[in-house]
Amino acid sequence: MEGMLPSEGHLTSADLLAEKKEIMRKNWRSRIVFLLKTNSSKPMLHLIGNRSHRPSADAVNQWAESLDKLLSHKYGTTVFSIFLKSEFCKENIEFWTACEDFKMLTSRKARASKASNIYEEFIKSEAPQEINLDLHIRNDIIENLQEPATTSFLAAQVKIYSLMENNSYPRFIHSNLYKKLCAAARQEVKYNKS
Repeated sequence: MEGMLPSEGHLTSADLLAEKKEIMRKNWRSRIVFLLKTNSSKPMLHLIGNRSHRPSADAVNQWAESLDKLLSHKYGTTVFSIFLKSEFCKENIEFWTACEDFKMLTSRKARASKASNIYEEFIKSEAPQEINLDLHIRNDIIENLQEPATTSFLAAQVKIYSLMENNSYPRFIHSNLYKKLCAAARQEVKYNKS
């Protein structure tokens, strides 16, 4: 048998268990690769081989509880991004993520640079990934661009979060992508217990 030394006569139960886990790991990887191909997402490929990023069945199930739970998991955010891309509204999660990154900046210079980038990418009229904001919120952001505070994009971020929570998130939870992830996670748990 492959993997056995010639002097070994038989596989122990530990060897069989290890072999079974390796087969399941490959099956999980195959399922995710399939999902990635059907949802055309290359950014997730680096997560597949890294067990620490792989969602547990509990984590995947918790994503159905709230958008907060989904976005608090790195893998959940990535999968939700794939879904939003298929819905032609990926700019919402990208804006939300950019705002989360912006709030973490402590340097005034870094904040000003990031604020300008966010404005150019998402806020200004005809921006590459323009998000849907009312004129009042858009004008408040423009007024704060010179000296941006960590809360400069808060109103816009809350609006976009609400839009995702009320529109995109329910569709994601009922999507085939989410159902396939739940099934794959349940299958992995089932085989890991064996």
